[in-house]
Amino acid sequence: MKADADAAETYEPKVLAFCCRYCAYTAADLTGSLRLEYAANVRVVHILCSGRIDAVMLLKAFEDGADAVFVAGCNLGECHFLEGNVSAIRTVNHAKELLAEVGLQPERLEFFHIAASEGPLFAQRVDEMTERARRLGPNPLRDTMRQPAGRKLSREPDAHPPLPEAKLGRLIRHAERIEEAVEERGT
Repeated sequence: MKADADAAETYEPKVLAFCCRYCAYTAADLTGSLRLEYAANVRVVHILCSGRIDAVMLLKAFEDGADAVFVAGCNLGECHFLEGNVSAIRTVNHAKELLAEVGLQPERLEFFHIAASEGPLFAQRVDEMTERARRLGPNPLRDTMRQPAGRKLSREPDAHPPLPEAKLGRLIRHAERIEEAVEERGT
């Protein structure tokens, strides 16, 4: 019991922030320029546009041990790539559904609109996600990520999985055309 209490006291969540170049990343830079304080356990990933985020990237972040992840993009109607932030909102919502299906709390993932001039809001969102991660506790996938890959499988993989037969595939048709061309030249 004492070991669990000590672990809970020393637990510092890992928060990952995907920030678009023109708004959220600029706000993060402004936060530093203004010397505003925010949780030090956030890692900012610079992306060109929040619309480039992929549900697989978000899920991979949790698989790699992140306790909370957020995507920060431009305000609605102000995206430099027209509708990238709208696409990102859909992607984040889809990833939240997938998190719920695998048994992780969807609250560990969020999308925020942060304009380039809103450095204090960036600091507030980082602190908010850090506190949320503390409240939710460590990511349960952290324990499984330390296992060797072979132990994650319930059974050994097939040595040579069967390949489907190629029936009139591109290569076969190409070979037939070559044979026909050779026959035509020969006659």
